[in-house]
Amino acid sequence: MLVYLNQSFSELTNKKPEDEITEEELEQSIFDGAVLRVRPVLMTTGATIVGLLPIMVGEGTGSEVMQRLAAPMVGGMVSALLLTLLVLPAIYLLLKRRQCNRI
Repeated sequence: MLVYLNQSFSELTNKKPEDEITEEELEQSIFDGAVLRVRPVLMTTGATIVGLLPIMVGEGTGSEVMQRLAAPMVGGMVSALLLTLLVLPAIYLLLKRRQCNRI
């Protein structure tokens, strides 16, 4: 995700120097970089969760242990999805906004 955010910001700085970038342009640039990663992140997370569902509902030998392993993994995947798509671009925006204002 950071690669795409940084690439989008680099494209913006190639057009303008950092001290001339407006806040709207910065937000749009980071939004464009984040949008490029929505589908791959959703597909990967969805495939992992779908793969863990049979383990969570299974009733064979050793299923009690496996269910206890699969449930936190699903929770971790959901929280990682939210962090990757929502929190990481917001933090990147705050850092780049501070960097552009300082220069």
